[in-house]
Amino acid sequence: MGSCLSSSRDRSRPSSADIQIGSVQLSAISIGKNQALRNEPLKWKSEVPLTEGQLRSKRDEFWDTAPAFDGRREIWDALRAAAVASESSDYSLAQAIVDGANISLPNGTLLDCYDELGNRYQLPIYCLCSPINLVEDSSSSMSDSPSPESEPYLSGEEIILKVRTSTLGPDRKLNVRTGESILHAKRRLQASIDVDTSSQRWFFGGKLLQDKQKISDTKLQSGHVVQVAIPPAQT
Repeated sequence: MGSCLSSSRDRSRPSSADIQIGSVQLSAISIGKNQALRNEPLKWKSEVPLTEGQLRSKRDEFWDTAPAFDGRREIWDALRAAAVASESSDYSLAQAIVDGANISLPNGTLLDCYDELGNRYQLPIYCLCSPINLVEDSSSSMSDSPSPESEPYLSGEEIILKVRTSTLGPDRKLNVRTGESILHAKRRLQASIDVDTSSQRWFFGGKLLQDKQKISDTKLQSGHVVQVAIPPAQT
C-alpha cells in the first residue's frame, strides 16, 4: 500500500467503475500529456461503511507509510497538501501545489501522478474524498477543543498573520504567539469565523501545516499570509 512505482511498472488500482468525477467515469491510465486538475469532486462508496475517525486513521496510516517506499518525500508531501486542498474544493491551490512540485496528472486527478523523473505515485481514493456512505462518528459531535481563553499562557513573540480563504472574503488578521501550536492558532481562528478546527487546513509556502507544529517551527513571521482551506459545507 502506498508504494511509488516507475512508469515501466504497474500495479492494481481501484476499478474505474467505482470512481467518477461528476458525470465522467475514469478509464484506463493514459500516460502522456499532462492535464490540469479537474475541478469536480470525486465520488465513491466504501464496501464497509466508515466513520470519520476510521477514515482519518486510514489516511494517516497511508501518509505515514507511503514515503517509506520508493519515491521522493517532497513529492509525497506536496501530494498530501494538494489532496487536502482539493477535498476542500480549493482547486486553484491544489493546482498551484502540483505545478510547484512539477507533478504530472495524466488523467487530471490525483489518483495517478508522476514526478519529473518519471516516478509514479498512486493515491487511494479514500485520501482524496470521503465516501458517500460515510457514517457520522457520535464522538465527533462533541467539542474537541477548548476555547483559546481556557489554554494556559503561551510563551513566544506575538505576531500578526494574514489568513486568506477562497470563500470568506478579504484577508483576516490573526494574532498568534510563536510558542503556540498550529492547533491552538486554529482555535483562535475558530472563535473568529466559527469553523471547527478539524475542518481547517492551513498552508504556508505550498506546504500543509500540521497541528502539532509550533508557529516558530513553520518560519511564519508577522505579515505572512496563511492559506486556509475550508470545506464548502462549513462556509
